[in-house]
Amino acid sequence: MTGLVGVFALALALCAAALTAAAAFTKAASGRDLPTMRWAAWIALAATATSVGAVEWALLRHDFSVAFVAANGSRETPVYYTVTSLWAAHDGSLLLWNLVLVSYLAVLAARPAGPAEHLRAWAVGVVSVVAAFFLGLALFVGHVFDSVSPVPTDGPGPTPLLSDHPAMGIHPPLLYIGLVGLVVPFGYAVAALVTGDDGPGWVQAVAGPLRVAWTALTAGIVLGAWWSYAVLGWGGYWSWDPVENCSLMPWLLATGLLHSLVLRRRDGTLARWSLALAVLAFLLAAVGVVLTRSGVVASVHSFADSGVGPVLLGFLVASVAAVLVLAGARAREARPPAGRGDAALLSRVTALLVNNVLLVAICVTVLLGTITPVLVESFTGQRLSVGAPYYDRMVVPLAALLLAAMAVGPALPWRRSDRARAVRTVAAPALAGAVVVVAVRLAGSSVGAAVVLGLCAAVVAGLVAQLVGEVRRGARPGRRVLAGRVAHLGVAVLVVGVTASSAYASVVERSLRTGDSITVAGTTATLTGVDRGRDARSMHTAAVLRLSGGRHDGAVVHPGLRFFPARQETVAAPAVLSGPGGDVYAAVLAVRADGSGARVRLAVNPMVGWIWVGGGLMALGGLLGFPRPRRRQRPQEPATTRDAVSV
Repeated sequence: MTGLVGVFALALALCAAALTAAAAFTKAASGRDLPTMRWAAWIALAATATSVGAVEWALLRHDFSVAFVAANGSRETPVYYTVTSLWAAHDGSLLLWNLVLVSYLAVLAARPAGPAEHLRAWAVGVVSVVAAFFLGLALFVGHVFDSVSPVPTDGPGPTPLLSDHPAMGIHPPLLYIGLVGLVVPFGYAVAALVTGDDGPGWVQAVAGPLRVAWTALTAGIVLGAWWSYAVLGWGGYWSWDPVENCSLMPWLLATGLLHSLVLRRRDGTLARWSLALAVLAFLLAAVGVVLTRSGVVASVHSFADSGVGPVLLGFLVASVAAVLVLAGARAREARPPAGRGDAALLSRVTALLVNNVLLVAICVTVLLGTITPVLVESFTGQRLSVGAPYYDRMVVPLAALLLAAMAVGPALPWRRSDRARAVRTVAAPALAGAVVVVAVRLAGSSVGAAVVLGLCAAVVAGLVAQLVGEVRRGARPGRRVLAGRVAHLGVAVLVVGVTASSAYASVVERSLRTGDSITVAGTTATLTGVDRGRDARSMHTAAVLRLSGGRHDGAVVHPGLRFFPARQETVAAPAVLSGPGGDVYAAVLAVRADGSGARVRLAVNPMVGWIWVGGGLMALGGLLGFPRPRRRQRPQEPATTRDAVSV
């Protein structure tokens, strides 16, 4: 019965999405308001939510006659992880993707009429088509509601890595809200290509949904890094995994789009560039879906080949072709950009342009490193590995230049200024950065780490200088200004954490017998014993380590390994002691069969916590910049310096 309800709900959602698309395109072509567009979108949302609810109901009732429950459910799995197991496997995660997608569609269809109302109808139509495709994928290619016979008495439960940390309930939904949310700017970009209208109304329509998606994606990426650090046992938080990269690339382009909209809002420049970023950001999110569900990459984040890869690839190719056709048609009608003339080299406009170019350059670099192994293996059959050395060599210099633009850009005049004034403006950030570079270098750090830390100091000094200047003038920063500054501060804090934890970490790995010790960076861990035990789901073995020296003197930690018989998988259970200055990270790699010893990795990772704080500040900046609820329309006012600012 549950399976029938779920299948019927998916079929109804698909029909409602198709009806929404038909009504939206009819409205766009005729200009007549069609209530059908709104209520069909809400029916699609209700039906999609019903299909998700049916799976959750089957999971919670342990209805093993449903294929998805038989493959991913278990009577011993706690309720929280039973609920989150919906998105722990391919078919269930596709349902969550559809729920988020149709939610955006319903909100977009119900959006109050505004200055870009003619664009909204086209955008609703585009998003409806995308929703119909993914709903059809879940209905016809997915197997979540298939029946099982004979019905098993129990199941293996979700994958252990996805059922042993509370972030499982937050990280994937946040990523989906961010990645799927890019479909709204994509829809408006296609609408602009169809109508030829990419003016102020387009900017106003795109800004709010883009910020929602960017904020959720930022929080999701940082939360995923924390999860990786706390669970996988390798002591890191970012491995340039292909699926990790597929969340980073859309984020980079969405960040570039946020900045390009500043110039669009102010003087109408970067119109076609902004359209391109809006289109490519969502298409790169779709690339991530293809890689995750095609089985072509090996990743802890990817699902096994489920047969949907070719269908998704076809959708991606068709989307690219359609956009190229529209762009080609509009290119013949090209008109000069409506800018305000050339900008001075030392101006905020130039800094924003540099910002966009660098973000796109980083994105292209990551894309090449991600897809090159896939292409090489596809055409030659040989496996090629692109790892951290490539990204460190290629991405870090571009990121350093981006920090430099962040440090000086927001303080510069918009277009015209005399050189002496511009030099005075950047003097404080430059001086602060230089002092930090010299101090860190004298302390024995590498040149690269010293330069990056100096640039972070320059970013913070620039923010402080702006604040001091405003206090002296009695000025009050606008909402967008405050949001941008908090986000930029978060970037600087996060980069400090990444740099310090990468450049100054100390790690020792050694096999210990009971009574032996291991020392790293002034912290000593002594193995006092090995504990063994089991619970309903797993067998666990833990090394008992007593710490001495450092801030955690006298602490006892229990890093270990957990073996899940139902899945025949072993996962690490590291012990992490955090503090303002850094973490002590202990992990067990292996345990002697007789319990007399273990192989232990002990690390001291400086300033890792700054990464989580910086990510939180970035997300907070996104929240602060959310548009206020729309009020009654007023005559449009010209942009002011206070309101037209970066992120």
